[in-house]
Amino acid sequence: MILNFINWNVNPEIFSIPEDIWLVGGLTVRWYGLLFAASFFVGYYIMAKIFKKEGVGEKVLEKLTIYMALGTILGARIGHCLFYQPDYYLDHPLEILMVWKGGLASHGAAIGILLAVYIFSKKEKKTFLWVMDRIVVIVALSGLFIRTGNLMNSEIVGTVTDKPWGFIFTREIHYLGNAPRHPSQAYEALSYFIIFLVLYFLYFKKGSGEKPGFLFGIFLISIFTMRFIIEFIKDIQVDFESDMVLNMGQILSIPFILLGVFLLFRALKKSEN
Repeated sequence: MILNFINWNVNPEIFSIPEDIWLVGGLTVRWYGLLFAASFFVGYYIMAKIFKKEGVGEKVLEKLTIYMALGTILGARIGHCLFYQPDYYLDHPLEILMVWKGGLASHGAAIGILLAVYIFSKKEKKTFLWVMDRIVVIVALSGLFIRTGNLMNSEIVGTVTDKPWGFIFTREIHYLGNAPRHPSQAYEALSYFIIFLVLYFLYFKKGSGEKPGFLFGIFLISIFTMRFIIEFIKDIQVDFESDMVLNMGQILSIPFILLGVFLLFRALKKSEN
């Protein structure tokens, strides 16, 4: 039997504790928050293996984790506010700090991570590319967790489709309608997981971490090329994108892809010499 569509009706909340039980106010645990936190725990475990292989102490990893967390959260939030809703947030700057209201941009997270790693590398006397070639392994895996969280929230949906695997996002019918849509979150999550497996294999089995910028270049090219392609079947996130040939996600992906190409060719050329 072939499915005509998939009825997606997952509750984004795992459980809630009422205000009269939780003394400091009600508490709600959501799939997105749990998956976001899980990405750091799993990432820490994998980075511990990498740092142990490299003979780097655990205290250095703990510092890197703090830098990564701050860079990811601040970059994602500020990126969303400036890339997608600049007029609103420039008029309401205090709301930039209200992360719980939603609005995180992966391109902003990428910029935040780059800045955080740059500062970290200067303080710990590690080269920027040495650090990036190792953390991209877990950043790719984090993309799997975060896009799965978006799926659980029924957000960042795809365009209408007649494919049998189209999702009807039941909880959002009031503004999406009841037509099946591409599960673009699942497409991205799967692509990021495959990229993680490739990077993991290249680092642990092929020793590609010894070519400065090689893994970082592959990461940038693969992640942002997939993002660029999937954006064609993703619903617009803000109104001003409706008249654009390429949407904001695609425009922001292009510089990262070009940087990846530069780093990959640079690494290959140096290894030949």
